[in-house]
Parts: sequence; structure tokens; C-alpha cells
Amino acid sequence: MACTEPAAKFPIFTPQKLYILFMKKLHYGLLACLMLIISSCSETKNLTVTDSTPLDQRLTAETVQMSTLKGHIHYLASDEMSGRDTPSDELRIAGRYLATTLMRYGVKPAPGTDDYLQRVPMSTVSPPTSGMILVGKDSLKINESAVMLRGDNMDMSAELVWANYGAAEDYENLDVSGKTVVVLCGYEGQSSPQQWFFAGREKRERASELGAVALIEVYNNPQLPFNFLVQFLSTPRTGLDDGSGSSYPHLWINTENEALVSQMKDGGASARIVLEGYSDKKFDSFNVVGITEGTDPLLKDEYIIYSAHYDHVGVGRPVENDSIYNGARDNAVGSTTVLSAAENIAKYPTRRSAIYIFFTGEEKGLLGSQHYADNPLIALDKVMYCFNSDNAGYNDTSRASIIGLTRTTAQPLIEKACMTFGLDAMEDAAPEQNLFDRSDNVNFAAKGVPAPTFSLGYTGFDDAINKYYHQPADDPQSLDYDYLFKFFRSYVYACRLIANHDKKLFWVEGDKYYDVGKELYGME
Repeated sequence: MACTEPAAKFPIFTPQKLYILFMKKLHYGLLACLMLIISSCSETKNLTVTDSTPLDQRLTAETVQMSTLKGHIHYLASDEMSGRDTPSDELRIAGRYLATTLMRYGVKPAPGTDDYLQRVPMSTVSPPTSGMILVGKDSLKINESAVMLRGDNMDMSAELVWANYGAAEDYENLDVSGKTVVVLCGYEGQSSPQQWFFAGREKRERASELGAVALIEVYNNPQLPFNFLVQFLSTPRTGLDDGSGSSYPHLWINTENEALVSQMKDGGASARIVLEGYSDKKFDSFNVVGITEGTDPLLKDEYIIYSAHYDHVGVGRPVENDSIYNGARDNAVGSTTVLSAAENIAKYPTRRSAIYIFFTGEEKGLLGSQHYADNPLIALDKVMYCFNSDNAGYNDTSRASIIGLTRTTAQPLIEKACMTFGLDAMEDAAPEQNLFDRSDNVNFAAKGVPAPTFSLGYTGFDDAINKYYHQPADDPQSLDYDYLFKFFRSYVYACRLIANHDKKLFWVEGDKYYDVGKELYGME
């Protein structure tokens, strides 16, 4: 359109004025672009990023984006993933999604893998459908007063020998070759049924090495009544296929028949074990593992693990016509925390090197993390910290719950990270749940690696938690993403603070893993 205004109204610019005007416009244009970038990067109402903002905080705010977080969760916890059971085709697809995402972020495969996948051999065992243990005139029926932990279809008889708790010292002066060993469950001082399961593996190996033909453990634990144990162990279950004594007879028996237990303790008696209907289907599952090399010439030989499990419980009992247990909170959220750390650290590497691990089979008994801890792709004495992320749910959006927060010297760093992004870092508010020993972190802690778990905020296990925990209602649409945005940023910032810290982080003195940690790292 032609201009109809008088020419005199247009200003006359000298070259100097034009230069000044150009520079002003350039300044304001750059400022506007910078503010737009900052706005899009922060995506939060309460955080302003300026030049004086600490570098690690600014780098955190740059990469952690709401749309990316939502995309990860909505994919991993979609109905099409059918709850990511171990094993399932959907779990394999989820693993491949995680691997290709790491590839896209520029994360390198872990040593010994070309495609980010660490093979985890497993098997699904269908226990005997019938059988019994016969001692004299007494009998213990399988799946009623006896359960099989390991074994096969069999009909065998052997003399019984009592070995107390089955510890190494309990076998002194005992000849168990060709005999069935009878022991108490767990080790002296242990009370947790989960501890007893772990101890049972060690006892089975020891009994087999000493020539015993079978192991029977006497069970008595009010924390988990035997009838509940029967319900769990009389159905098909998935475990690691470690090739060590998978068919070696290992049974737990109830203690209600005290006369029978006394007869077993007295020695001289024999037991016939008859088991029928057992089957064992072997398969491979996969941990997903990637690495980013650190920038510090000295500290890059130290590693920090950022971990979460990516499996869930699959398809189950319908609730309100929904049978898909999506596992958004447990643990698509946890997997996304690690993806967020991987994206950030791959783009802006930290002083220490990073290992990102997504575990398979957590819901089946911490299987993927157990396999990794026993078969690490980077030696564990080079791993200074494991920062795990796992969730049951949340009922307090003002906090992040860090299970084991007060047990390591990283506490002030984690508290600072959470406070920066508007959350309070709180210790486990439900110690009765024994959550520290119920997530993948415990397999690293048991080796000596400091290993807390970063979780969604809770004040206790109540209806708000139980509504979603292992329920079909735990889908992506039910999440508070404004809260999660703070949660993810807090985790990533804490990761950066931990990985860039001048000093090595460790267990607080007096912690039950303090001494084993000193042994792992060769500390005096």
C-alpha cells in the first residue's frame, strides 16, 4: 500500500543515529529471544534463571522439558505396553525404546554390549502340583505344609542331618555327603522373610558343595505366615537362571508339627521327598545400560549409577473393567528420571562418569539389579554412588521422599537440589514398609555402594497410595505433571551435584553397610 502521509513526518537519520538505533534493536531482539528461550526451558512459574544462577542448576533447567517427560511416561505406561510384565514382548519393546532413546541422546553403549542390552538369563518355574516329604509315619504335603524353592520332579530318600542355621561354622565336624541337610531359615539375628530368601540361596550352594543331596529349611516367621508363603510359592514364578543348582532340592517346611521337627533334629531319621508336576521354562530378559564419560582427568575413572526398573506386573485381575496394570508411577516415572539424567549429562557431561541402568524383573524379586550387581559391566569398586529411582505413589506434592537420605553423605546435596526446585527432601516416612530393602538399590548397598532411592513424596502408605500401587488405575492420565516437573528437575540437579562434588560420597558412619563399603573401596 502506498504511503499518503507527508514526507516531513518521517525522521531523518544520520549514519550515527542509524547505528545506535540498530544496536538498540539488536539488543532488545536478543534480549527478547533470550527471555523466550529461558521461558521455554524453565516451563515453571516459580523459577527464574539468570546469569548468577549456579551453572548446574542452569544446565538442569535447559534440558528437562515437560513435553519430553510426558512423552516418555505416556509411551512406557500406555495400554499398548500391557503392563510390561517379565517376560513379555511389550517389555522387550520398552527396553528397545529406552536403548534407542539413549542412542538418540548420544549416550554410549556399556562395555561388553553393542546395543545397550545386558542379557539376564531367567526362567519361569511352575512348582510341583503334588508331592510330600515323608519322615517315618509323618508326612508334609507339598503346597500345604511344605513348599519347594528349587528342585525338579523326583522321588528320593536320604538320611537327615541337622546343621542349625546352615552357616559355614555350623558344618564343622559334620559329614553331610549324600544326606539331606535340615536347618533353620535365615541366619541368626535375621527376621525379614526377604533376607531369608537371599540367605537360602547361599545355604543351598554351601550344602551342595559339601555333598548334601537336598536342603530343608524350617520356617517360622510371623511377618509372613506360612499360608501366605504357600500362596506365593505354589504359583508359577520367575527368577534368575544362574545355572547353579537350579534342580537341587530345596524346600521350606512349616513348624506346626513340632514333634516332627524334633525328630529331624535328633538325627538318624531318613526322609523321602516325592515331587510331581514341576516345569521350568528358560528365557532371556535384558537390562538396558549406557555410559557417558566424565570430563575430569582424574575423576572420570569414578562412576555414578543412575538406575530405575522398567518392568511392571502386566495384565491381571480386572478392576472396574480395566485389567491392564500400566505402572505409570511404578515405574515409568522412575525410568523417566533416569532418561532425564541421561539426556542432561550426555549433553553436559559431569566430572565423574555416568552409568545409566534400566533394570528388568524388579517386580519378580529385584532380578535385573541382582544380576547386574553380580556381573557388573564396570567394576563396582569404581562406582562411587548409586542413585536409584523407584515409586509406589505420592500423597504429598510438597516433597520428594528419598529412601536412605540420611544414610549417606550426599544428604545436603540432595536437599539443596530439591529445595531449589520447590520441594522438600524427606527421609522415608514409612519405615515399617522396609522400602530400602525392597528396591534395586539394596543389591548395590549389599556390595558396599552407597545407594538411596529417589521417590515421589509420601507421608505414609494410605488410600491415596494404595489406590494406584499395583493397580490398573496407575495410568499416565492420573498423574500431576506440574509436581512431576519439579520432581524430575530435582533429581537431575541432584545427579549433577553428586557427580561434580569434590569429595567422594559414602555411607554415614555406623550404617550397616559402612564396613562392607570400606572393604569394597579398600578404605582403612
